[in-house]
Amino acid sequence: MRPLLLLDVDGPLHPWAATAQGRPPGFVEHRYRLSRWRRATASVWLNPAHGAALLALADVTGAELVWATSWGDRANVVIGPAIGLPRLPVIDFAGSLADSGPDWKFRAVARHCYGRPLAWLDDDFELRPQAREAFLIKRKFNAAPTLLASVDPRTGLTDADLDAVLAWLQALSAGQKPDSDQGLCP
Repeated sequence: MRPLLLLDVDGPLHPWAATAQGRPPGFVEHRYRLSRWRRATASVWLNPAHGAALLALADVTGAELVWATSWGDRANVVIGPAIGLPRLPVIDFAGSLADSGPDWKFRAVARHCYGRPLAWLDDDFELRPQAREAFLIKRKFNAAPTLLASVDPRTGLTDADLDAVLAWLQALSAGQKPDSDQGLCP
């Protein structure tokens, strides 16, 4: 089965925890309108090279890129075009992202990715450790290889993060059991 490569926006693609003085190399400010009816704008830092790098990673490994972000389809409207990504499928997190909810994104991801190998780039895997462990146990029970690639929200996605995902996906496609199977990859 074709593996999935899940993408979060805030943290990996927009290093929200970086300071203006510590903006990671390659990231530039991208301004966008909050709605088409209001003139209010917001901004994110994005690295225009990430789109090509993610597309190349997907091409080399056969992975399917999917948005796994609270931005929902807005990632296809604001983030994707800014970094050169085409329209991607979006995991629907309606009702599962409330801070008080025990499952965070895990339930929706489990539903969307059932039985398929996945590598997931996000910065918040530590938010709900019990939900994360339950998710990983179910994935292992269903023999679905899983890489949770934790991205530092102060630096955003780095070449090292991409290299780790590439190595994991290549090992998976070669029929090997990837080193970081079923766990967190720093």
